Amino acid sequence: MTDHGDDVSEPGRRSRLADLADWTVSAPPAKAAPLEPEPAEALSSARREFAVLLGEFRRTAVLVPFDSYGSLWTADQNGVRWICAFSNEEALARFAQAQGDGEREWTYRTILGARLLDALVPMVPGPAGIALDAGSTDGVLFPPVAGIVPDHVAVDLGETV
Repeated sequence: MTDHGDDVSEPGRRSRLADLADWTVSAPPAKAAPLEPEPAEALSSARREFAVLLGEFRRTAVLVPFDSYGSLWTADQNGVRWICAFSNEEALARFAQAQGDGEREWTYRTILGARLLDALVPMVPGPAGIALDAGSTDGVLFPPVAGIVPDHVAVDLGETV
């Protein structure tokens, strides 16, 4: 693989995104928890967890591969173009193998997550988001909605609960 990065140094430690993906709660709760959390409580908790993950992504340098034509590697699904990004070379290599394209040399750039969301997503025609570690069990989608991408390119989902 070839790195044509923005002179962003490789992180010297494991990405906190990977740490978050491996994070589990090992201590039992202080008191017996209900079998299912209240819907509003569960939604609030999920939003907090996603906000932490988004913040980490924005501060982390990720690998963004190019296709054989020199364009960003993207995937289209349901009218959204997803820019593929990877947390490390191993995740990119697994993706390349899954695509049946593991034999070619993959060119990529190292780009901060914030730059992907704030600068590259607005350059893509139509709705666009980021697919981090696509095809893996630890993959995460950062969809084109307000609060994730710039408001002027966000898809309006209407009122939410």
